[in-house]
Amino acid sequence: MSMQPREPEEVPFETVRVARAAFPKGSLAIRLRDELGVLFTDEQFAVLFPVRGRPAWSPGRLALVSVLQFAEGLPDRQTALAVRARIDWKYALDLELTDPGFDYSVLSEFRTRLVEADAGQQVFDRILDAAREAGVLKPPGRARTDSTHVLAAIRSLNRLEFVIETLRAALNTLAAAAPDWLTAHADLAWFDRYATRPEDYWLPSGKAKRCELAEQTGRDGMRLLTDAHGPDAPDWLRELPAVQTLRRAWVQQYVLDAEGEVRWRDPKECPPGALRLVSPYDTEARASVKRDIKWDGFKVHLTEICDADMPHLITNVLTSDATVQDIKATDTVHDALAVKDLLPGEHLLDAGYIDGPRIVTAAQEHGITLTGPIQGDTTAQAAGPYSQTAFTVDWRSKTVTCPNGKTTGQWRDALSHRGTPVIRIAFSPTDCRPCHARSQCTSSTRATRREITLRPRAEHEAIRQARAAQGTPEWRERYAARNGIEGTISQAIRSTGLRQCRYHGLARTALQHQLTAAAINLARLDAWTTDRPRARTRTSHLAALRPAE
Repeated sequence: MSMQPREPEEVPFETVRVARAAFPKGSLAIRLRDELGVLFTDEQFAVLFPVRGRPAWSPGRLALVSVLQFAEGLPDRQTALAVRARIDWKYALDLELTDPGFDYSVLSEFRTRLVEADAGQQVFDRILDAAREAGVLKPPGRARTDSTHVLAAIRSLNRLEFVIETLRAALNTLAAAAPDWLTAHADLAWFDRYATRPEDYWLPSGKAKRCELAEQTGRDGMRLLTDAHGPDAPDWLRELPAVQTLRRAWVQQYVLDAEGEVRWRDPKECPPGALRLVSPYDTEARASVKRDIKWDGFKVHLTEICDADMPHLITNVLTSDATVQDIKATDTVHDALAVKDLLPGEHLLDAGYIDGPRIVTAAQEHGITLTGPIQGDTTAQAAGPYSQTAFTVDWRSKTVTCPNGKTTGQWRDALSHRGTPVIRIAFSPTDCRPCHARSQCTSSTRATRREITLRPRAEHEAIRQARAAQGTPEWRERYAARNGIEGTISQAIRSTGLRQCRYHGLARTALQHQLTAAAINLARLDAWTTDRPRARTRTSHLAALRPAE
């Protein structure tokens, strides 16, 4: 399939006449065409198609259709029907009223091309460029970021269900790809054991019997893998994705003992969550836990502008696997915003995104002030007259003086247990042993001297200033604006199904989130141009009765 680029056209006269009559007040699709013009052209997606072959449906139009699809939460069949039957969509796409549209399968093929070329970001960024051209987007003064969990398009499985289902998936794939080979190598008992998917309610309830079943499954899977890698097996057989997944799962879930027997691993022997498979049907989904929430899938971080005089557009979308901590996303978000020239002066974040190194990096590399609650000091000497803050640090001379006037110069650069730079300072035992406040200064009865660990100067001072500021009324008032990002996440979940994956794999999930953010931005641009006020935060009847302090 090839692409024959077309020049942007005017909306056909008859389409305009009927659309104006049918929608005298306009609609989202009509207003966007009037206000923003042609958003996507075929030339923007030229790299997605070869130069020869049957002409494809206009990729520029397909990009707009994909965004409108997510704006209204439509599946592919209903989206294709909307292109064929809805007047306002034909207006936005500059189609004749008699245009028959396309088969719904074209949308899936187009998304595949977007994923392969990593062009989903291009669709999202084009909406921001259109807003910039319309004069409603400029580098923000303030922005806010938050994340939410995303459920993969798979069934949650326990360990026993997972190994059975993984073997069953491999057998089904081989039955379709190499039926003769599988018939010659399969055990007759496999047809009873793995013909239907495992359900926890019919699996053994006792721990011993469940372990016995798991090891039986392990032996069956090991035999299948041995045969698939045997000299008489076709080379392409072992390269099937389902067989590769089976091999990975067996390495993670089983081990060969000294006698060569397959043994089910103890849970503590399994690899960490960042590596461990949770389903044979989506090998990029991961299991994660955040407070009382457990899920299999991914995580998405949304960043939006929160200036009062600008539409609150989403400026960055970052999708990661579920095990990536929020703190690791901070620098990535800033780098992405810098490329778009949308860096804020102040970035409002929750405690999961902010620490000393991030505060320093954001200020030095991007000129951003991070505002958010920083974690408190949890050490044994966090409070009291001999807390770490009671010691006077002279950074130039590299000396530290304790509250009782004793000074030490034992200053050593080191690394923490996490590999981050720290400074370790130790006082002399001759000063600490006779000290009358030793029991208050050190919590250890065996310690002969006080030791202090500091971060590098820039981080140390950034953390100290952040902790001092976050207790003030001015800081709380400024930080209150961060709460709006939770409303954006709620809108994305309710209107576009952000929290539930439509597709398998990290790349396709990222495309889903980019199209979701583009759709929300279109809706917000429409609200801004029509002077629709933002919804106010609802106040419950009980909260309204609260007496004034």
